[in-house]
Amino acid sequence: MNRSSTADEPFNLSAPQPADEDAPLWRVAVPTPLRKLYDYLPPVALTAEQCARVTPGVRVKVSFGRQQLIGVVVDCDAQSDFQRSKLKPVLELLDNDSVFSADIERLCHWISRYYQYGLGEVMSNALPVLLRKGRSVSAQVKRWRLTTNGKGLPEGALRGAKKQALLLALLQRGEQSPETLKEQGISAAISRAMVDKGLIEQVLIDEALAVPSAPLPATLRQSALTLNAQQQRALDEVPDTGFAPTLLQGVTGSGKTEVYLQLIHRQLEAGRQALVLVPEIGLTPQTQQRFIDRFDCPVAMLHSAMSDTARLEVWRRARVGQLGIVIGTRSALFTPLPQLGIIIVDEEHDGSFKQLEGVRYNARDAAVVRAKDCAIPIVLGSATPSLESLHNAQQGRYRHLELLERAGGAEPPAVQLVDVRQQNMHEGMSGELLEAMREELQRGRQVLLFLNRRGYSPSLMCHQCGWCADCHNCDAKLTVHLKPRQLHCHHCDSRYAIPAACPNCHSGNLLGEGIGTERSQRALEQLFPAVPVLRVDRDTVSRRGELDELLAEVHSGEPCILVGTQMLAKGHHFPDVTLVAIVDADAGFFSSDFRGSERISQLLVQVAGRAGRAEHRGRVLVQTHHPEHLLMRQLLEQGYHAVAQSLLAERQVLGLPPCGYLVMVRADARHEQLAEQMLARLRDALQGLAGSEVTWVGPMPALMVRRQGRFRAQIMLRSGSRGLLAQLAGAVVGWLEADAEARKMRWSIDVDPQDTL
Repeated sequence: MNRSSTADEPFNLSAPQPADEDAPLWRVAVPTPLRKLYDYLPPVALTAEQCARVTPGVRVKVSFGRQQLIGVVVDCDAQSDFQRSKLKPVLELLDNDSVFSADIERLCHWISRYYQYGLGEVMSNALPVLLRKGRSVSAQVKRWRLTTNGKGLPEGALRGAKKQALLLALLQRGEQSPETLKEQGISAAISRAMVDKGLIEQVLIDEALAVPSAPLPATLRQSALTLNAQQQRALDEVPDTGFAPTLLQGVTGSGKTEVYLQLIHRQLEAGRQALVLVPEIGLTPQTQQRFIDRFDCPVAMLHSAMSDTARLEVWRRARVGQLGIVIGTRSALFTPLPQLGIIIVDEEHDGSFKQLEGVRYNARDAAVVRAKDCAIPIVLGSATPSLESLHNAQQGRYRHLELLERAGGAEPPAVQLVDVRQQNMHEGMSGELLEAMREELQRGRQVLLFLNRRGYSPSLMCHQCGWCADCHNCDAKLTVHLKPRQLHCHHCDSRYAIPAACPNCHSGNLLGEGIGTERSQRALEQLFPAVPVLRVDRDTVSRRGELDELLAEVHSGEPCILVGTQMLAKGHHFPDVTLVAIVDADAGFFSSDFRGSERISQLLVQVAGRAGRAEHRGRVLVQTHHPEHLLMRQLLEQGYHAVAQSLLAERQVLGLPPCGYLVMVRADARHEQLAEQMLARLRDALQGLAGSEVTWVGPMPALMVRRQGRFRAQIMLRSGSRGLLAQLAGAVVGWLEADAEARKMRWSIDVDPQDTL
């Protein structure tokens, strides 16, 4: 990563040059896929004294080829292998100080080294989008403060107006942002009333010069719940300071969130901040609300559904210490928190913590690295921990704490297999399932149906000749959707009109093959016309606020049927759901991916855990054509922990993660076999470097060979030595960057891949 280069385009000799030939050179990380740093001259307008005050971590605008890019200075006193006359000057210095906190800068360097991506690409990924585009770090921000009359107000003068008295008390601690006042329950009307009295005023100040709002007291809006013995032990076992990775394994409904809340309360009392990572955007608002209801301190969320402006505002507030708690998805890991005291990773097993495009990093694993660097505790929580985390606990790297009882005395649900072989099915639902649904709805309760396929039908087929609707760009069937009425490829997002007749034989007998959530919803609305049927998938909750509205209807407690995909399985609390049905449990148990059994086991346990979380015991019906399947039997009879131990033993024999290490190299090209041929040359060139300690598997076509009009291939490297594999991964990337044919196609490297297909 210490290699340096000039920018691609030759230097324009007519461009102005700094007068001082001895001025230091700047080494800049530019957001490109290449793992190089680039040498530049300081900006022409800067004096030597000004240059001397520049520190690493500042953003600069540079000319790169025919583009102007925003890069980050990583060395302000570099020595270059190139003549000064060949170097370009930096076009503009954007910051006075580093935009990265020291721990985030070190984390970026670690991600760059471990996952084999360019430092410029990683640093750009770690910043809010608007900062990547050159927006100022500081801004003119609004602050409320006391007027001279307000400062002289005698104590108790506002005793009859509680909200106004609270506002006065807050401003007596110092200037406060409108966001902080809103979080404290101070409405705009209260503020206007105080303005009318001449007691407070709003001013605009430069955020860079602003004194951070005074830390708010870590008082509780709501009292903490009483913990059971296992929860109390977990709370006691996690230290307040020092690096202490803890795996908190608790059955669904065991009260893991309450443990999180009380751990965070201890940090807030000590004047420290907390970072909470969750896997799904949909979980962020409900998690945030629980924290706001509990704590009297600023709580903010960060996720990709927020506007770029809103995300930058949260980043700014976090950076100057105005937030007590930040809750967010994967990218929230890079939030600067000057007093960070603890990191919580909820549902740590979830695959969405691994980024699948761009910089392919795992936010869970990187969070552990950040916690170690900051010497703070980190808690990884799940009812179904990943095999990696369980293995780390068994090896003594993590403390392993278990919550085996449901909180509040709720009983675990009764689970029953439903053998659907030779049964008459109604849109994928057996008679036994439909009867169970009628019983629960008649009792005034709620039902949840899980089907991990969105759309109306997974494919459209001609009953006359067998024609199927295929995507023009991918080796995939098109999914039938009725709202809107279209054929949709879920891989490349192509959309087509549903034909009136078969394009092959012109028959009008076209059938939707298979069942998706949209089809299930329609069938249920016909079977249970008096009961609302609520569908939860990407098609129904894609717009902001839709999921909140839907969940509000569920939490009203009125009878309803929920039908949806895995979005329903993650962390939701439905106290009135007493029946959960898994419509098709078979698909995951026959996956070609070695992680398939682990994932389907986790998903089934998580879905089943939505049943009976309050005073009424729940039931879970699992429909299957393979009731004798050994893993399914073990899961239902012995539980997830037994399945996990069996899978770990299997992985040990096969040398697969977490008992071995993988690197996946993928490539795609516009012409068939080009990518596979290039990967074969890569293998032939480097196979001898590590000898027999590294196994090369492939190259081979991807399971879906053609996607988005490109032909895909992959090769996998497997070894029992993480260090040896990391060295070889670096050599692989070096070869790909240098190879003329590889530069003509797209390729990527995936260290610790979560998907091997």
